[in-house]
Amino acid sequence: MAEVSRDTSETKIAIKLNLDGTGKTRFKTGVPFLEHMMDQIGRHGLIDLDIACQGDLHIDDHHTVEDIGITLGQAVHQAIGDKQGIRRYGHAYVPLDEALSRVVVDFSGRPTLMHRVDYRRARIGGFDVDLFDEFFHGFVNHARMTVHIDNIRGKNAHHIAETIFKAFGRALRMALEYDERAENVIPSTKGSL
Repeated sequence: MAEVSRDTSETKIAIKLNLDGTGKTRFKTGVPFLEHMMDQIGRHGLIDLDIACQGDLHIDDHHTVEDIGITLGQAVHQAIGDKQGIRRYGHAYVPLDEALSRVVVDFSGRPTLMHRVDYRRARIGGFDVDLFDEFFHGFVNHARMTVHIDNIRGKNAHHIAETIFKAFGRALRMALEYDERAENVIPSTKGSL
């Protein structure tokens, strides 16, 4: 579990999360499509998420989306501590009608994002799809993990985004599961991550 706050001239964010949750989510961010996507992370990752953000939405959604990614990454990093007993790696393939995406994660301590998604349009409703990259960069850099996101096929931008966020939640769930065979072990030959 973790609680993290971030207060800047652009955003004011408070996040509570439980990595061993049941997928309960509550959001108040002012960015409905991002909330819909984060709900997929919570429900498919079985992560309880409570996220409130006051951002400079009168300018645009960029700072809000990026800073939520940063703060959520910090919360995950704080919640997993020294990573003792976790599986470390996770992956998922998720389809939705014509769309199929794959997400592979590693709580390596080395922030790397490979985000290969080609949306056929620039917006889903009023949401700028370029902001997904900002969200994931913020998350990955502050959770200190490696993430590979690949959309394998798809036409509908909403379907593509939803497969990515569902797969991300499921990959997180796998990587963060307790591994009883490695109860007192940090999953690295170096002895730390």
